[in-house]
Amino acid sequence: MTQWEYARLEYRSTGSTGTDKYLDWRATFHYPGGAQSWGTDESFNDIPHLNRAGADGWQVYDRAAMLIGQPQRLYALTYSMKRPVT
Repeated sequence: MTQWEYARLEYRSTGSTGTDKYLDWRATFHYPGGAQSWGTDESFNDIPHLNRAGADGWQVYDRAAMLIGQPQRLYALTYSMKRPVT
């Protein structure tokens, strides 16, 4: 039987540029060892962060988006991850 450890990547808008369509985005990785800040992007680009997690063996199994306002605007994405314990 495979045992798993779990983590999540929170990718959130910082709100630092007001209503500009290019909001800054902060990536925070939460795992059994604690939380790490993975930096802030000037526009939405979560692929490098997902690739970084994938290189360490993490697999995304769920994604939850948070939308706010009218018209709806993407505020945050949370990726749930797991990897086998060796």
